[in-house]
Amino acid sequence: MAVTANRRSVMTLFSRPTDIHSHRTRLVLAEKNINIEIANVAGPDLPEDLMDLNPYHTVPTLVDRDLTLYDSRVIIEYLDERFPHPPLMPVDPVTRAQFRLALFRIEKDWYSIAEEADAADGRLSAKSKKMLRESILQSAELFGAKPFFLSDEFSLVDCSLAPILWRLPVYGIELGAEADAIDAYMQRVFSRRSFQQSLTELEQEMRM
Repeated sequence: MAVTANRRSVMTLFSRPTDIHSHRTRLVLAEKNINIEIANVAGPDLPEDLMDLNPYHTVPTLVDRDLTLYDSRVIIEYLDERFPHPPLMPVDPVTRAQFRLALFRIEKDWYSIAEEADAADGRLSAKSKKMLRESILQSAELFGAKPFFLSDEFSLVDCSLAPILWRLPVYGIELGAEADAIDAYMQRVFSRRSFQQSLTELEQEMRM
């Protein structure tokens, strides 16, 4: 029997073990130490209750009592507002808008390429590898300007960047000697307790 949203007493996230959108959502959950049930969707067949809850039949899908959300950006911004500590977006409207623009560009320029890899067992075309590598390197100065991307504090932008950077070996991308600032950033973020907790077993194997 399908379990409907209003019958769930614990917040539930439907998540794929290697999906980049699911990963950034799990990272927000871990950063905020939110008590949630993770329902892993491992194979091509979706659970019946997920298909009933989400008209697009996609992951991640978040169910919080009567509320069902199924876009990762909507989900992570909802979680940041629903659980305000620690805050993962700035309060100042101008800076907040800049962070939202950064999220938009990450999704448009980088996540679109990652989705190509997800559809091809992690493989990227030579053209996509080149585009992603060059785009990341163009942001090297921003990675080195502050401890976190555009900020002294860890944010939703970092939660969105980290899953992409973690997957670079799977994509066959090496950033090279010009990426010292990015390498230092990755070490800071990947060593965080929340990031380690966000990884599934399959994601851990991406850098073994």
